[in-house]
Amino acid sequence: MTGVDSAISRRQFAGTLLAGGAAAMLGPGLLSGFEQMQVSLRLGIDNFAVRAFKWKAKELIDYAAKLKVDTLFITDLQAIENSEAAEKFSDVHLAGIKEHADNAGVALLVGTWSICPSSTTFRDNYGTAEEHLSLGIRVAKALGSPAIRVILGSRRDRTTEGGIEARIVDMVKVLKSRKVEAMDAGVKIAVENHAGDMHSLELAELVEAAGPDFVGVNLDSGNAVWTLEDPLQNLKNLGRYVLTTSLRDSIAWKSENGVMAQWTAMGEGAVDWKEYFTVFRQLCPHVAVNIETISGFNREFKLNDDEFWKSFPTGKPKGYEQFLAFAENGKPREPYQRPENISRTRADQNYQQTELERSIAYCRKIGLGVKE
Repeated sequence: MTGVDSAISRRQFAGTLLAGGAAAMLGPGLLSGFEQMQVSLRLGIDNFAVRAFKWKAKELIDYAAKLKVDTLFITDLQAIENSEAAEKFSDVHLAGIKEHADNAGVALLVGTWSICPSSTTFRDNYGTAEEHLSLGIRVAKALGSPAIRVILGSRRDRTTEGGIEARIVDMVKVLKSRKVEAMDAGVKIAVENHAGDMHSLELAELVEAAGPDFVGVNLDSGNAVWTLEDPLQNLKNLGRYVLTTSLRDSIAWKSENGVMAQWTAMGEGAVDWKEYFTVFRQLCPHVAVNIETISGFNREFKLNDDEFWKSFPTGKPKGYEQFLAFAENGKPREPYQRPENISRTRADQNYQQTELERSIAYCRKIGLGVKE
């Protein structure tokens, strides 16, 4: 037994077993009500929350270990690559990262960017969309991540030729082209609801079209607001497909032109996290809760402007009334103001680190996390 193993108490071990392997074998919806209450949801961080530090994988692992979280979700390959070598993702390099994480007692999850070739966000820095996905699958397998997180694009894709439906068709083709490869590697593909690209019901359609046996969802609670959804309803629509998460709190309020929204640290917005995680335990008890705080700015949705609705050509999305109810009682928040007495980089680092660590403390307070 290793030092990490011996440090895990009986209660922690039981929680890890149920939250991980046992629950995964049983599948969502098959736990009894009592078992759901006993699940110790693993708690982790998404590296984008502390993006201003520009940390590489081993530095992120050290930070995660310092916070005593269960998981580290590295959602961009740049943080994993070896920038000093010609072969940026060599087997030796990846094995070194995996060993570092194992020694720190931190489970790794991996992600990357757009694999939709017709998206406005797609970049060919890792080759074609298919080549990019193949690389992501290989990296995930090497690092022991059960899934590779990908995105389609952003809200801009909703107004491109053919709309979001055409972009979904293009992405499904890429996903299906790598099905055998993914299944042979034992790695599933987690598609995020990203930056207003897909409503939860559209993402569910993408998963079903590609094949839920190897494609699922990276759930982003904050991005739900950008598709005019209540975060709780977003979870209910996607919960059975969820493989990974990038969660944060949100608040919304009525504005002159429609609705204004701001992402916040956990526990400082309008999401009822007690209810949220009750539903979460019912639908995806085996999935880790990874916190991705992106706070400090306001975004307005000009619901009173006809131009805004070009992103939703078939009309108001299902659940729109629940979104309005979510914004009904919200109070306006001022955006973050960067201090003038320190550098921009240092100010951003301080702010991001504080937001994330305050969020982790809140999550522990409401009973999340396996490690003591």
